[in-house]
Amino acid sequence: MNPEKRTWEQVYQAFQRIWGYKDFRPPQGEIIRCLLASQDTLIVMPTGGGKSICFQLPALLQKGLTLVISPLVALMENQVKELQERNLPTALLHNEIPRNQRKDTLKLIATQQLRLLYLSPETLLSLPVWEILINPNLIINGIILDEAHCLVQWGETFRPAYRRLGTIRSALLKHKPPETKIAIAAFTATANPNDQGIISSVLHLENPQVFCLNPYRSNFNLQVKIAWSPRCRRHLLLNFIQSKKQQSGLIYVRSRRDSEALAQWLNSLQNNTASYHAGLSPQQRREIEEKWLKNELQFVVCTSAFGMGINKADVRWVIHFQPPSLLSEYLQEIGRGGRDGKPTDVLMLMSEPTGWLDPTDKQRQQYFMQKLEQQNQEAKRLINQIPKQGNIRAIAQEFPQGEIILSLLHSQGQLEWLDPFNYRIKSTQVNTNSSNSKSNQLIYYSQIKQYLITRDCRWQFLLKSFGFHQDAKNFRCGHCDNCRR
Repeated sequence: MNPEKRTWEQVYQAFQRIWGYKDFRPPQGEIIRCLLASQDTLIVMPTGGGKSICFQLPALLQKGLTLVISPLVALMENQVKELQERNLPTALLHNEIPRNQRKDTLKLIATQQLRLLYLSPETLLSLPVWEILINPNLIINGIILDEAHCLVQWGETFRPAYRRLGTIRSALLKHKPPETKIAIAAFTATANPNDQGIISSVLHLENPQVFCLNPYRSNFNLQVKIAWSPRCRRHLLLNFIQSKKQQSGLIYVRSRRDSEALAQWLNSLQNNTASYHAGLSPQQRREIEEKWLKNELQFVVCTSAFGMGINKADVRWVIHFQPPSLLSEYLQEIGRGGRDGKPTDVLMLMSEPTGWLDPTDKQRQQYFMQKLEQQNQEAKRLINQIPKQGNIRAIAQEFPQGEIILSLLHSQGQLEWLDPFNYRIKSTQVNTNSSNSKSNQLIYYSQIKQYLITRDCRWQFLLKSFGFHQDAKNFRCGHCDNCRR
């Protein structure tokens, strides 16, 4: 069935047949219309708002393949499993799947038997996958960037492949018939106006339709408590957990080491928990996820890698044992709770503001800023050694930090990607004191610090921070710690 001839009634019937819901949630219907019309789109919707259906349904209704670029293996596996259980033509590719399964998936792509393909930015840009995708006979309808905030948070240093995604569409179109259209849509739960601009610019979105929903969740009770010492922090945590009896929850920490140490201490006190971080094997991570989903673990002590896209409705509490670096991280992580709409308690523990009694929070932020400064200094040192024009694979082989350096230069407007693999340096002057990346990070760190100490309604503060100034006017949620006070 051609998209032009498909009636909205037929789209609606497919939605009800596949997912069994009675109706779309606003603005799901409008987003689906945009994607069926090959319109570039930027969507900011709260966690649990039904973003996945917005790109899954159009992909399943069209002839051809839709690429879903996703940051985490667990997130991909969770969504693909649900679709495959409905016998829908979906697959995933990542570097942890067995070679035979990978080979079978590549064959399914080449023979056009899939409608949805989930893969990471790095896998998308690997040669075996790319060579299949550029086949002129392979129909590609759309490119979906799921969890698009990762482009902003990770694209400069941690996952530099994100910075090359803006050239994907133009590179694919060079190999496709002249009339081919490939829409790009970016989905996230958290993006302030500045982040939206970065996403739109890096992806080269063309006159995108923008859907921004207020992040307010009326069932979330936000609270911040000062921990005057490391011992006090653990005491506050333990009291909170004990008050929740056997309710399901999550504890977020900022490092692998903290995750392991805290989980070990809690288990020694007869709490049923586990440590979850990116250093675990894929099998270990899956086992922990499954146990938590089945309530065999009451809670998990985890880094930011846990929970993205995992659908567990009855999470009644979320604790940040340490403040995150970014407000967007905070909103993402608390969004894993309360998906059923029932009351959910959200607690953040912080060192006292001066840092004199417990400097650990301040030291952690300083460490991340120093690391960013070191990377900028490395970019300044290497920029005159790197060829002004070249191929990223050659650079990666010659320079250990080559990909990150190119990504930093791109974020500072000093480099352009000619295609997904070739670059051109526009300027060799790196001013590390005024680089975009450093300036943005300072702004973001300042925001989280202000959130911790504000005496205003916490939801009002979040609304302002994410650009919803009109909604924030005279807003009081009535149920955060400041409103209750």
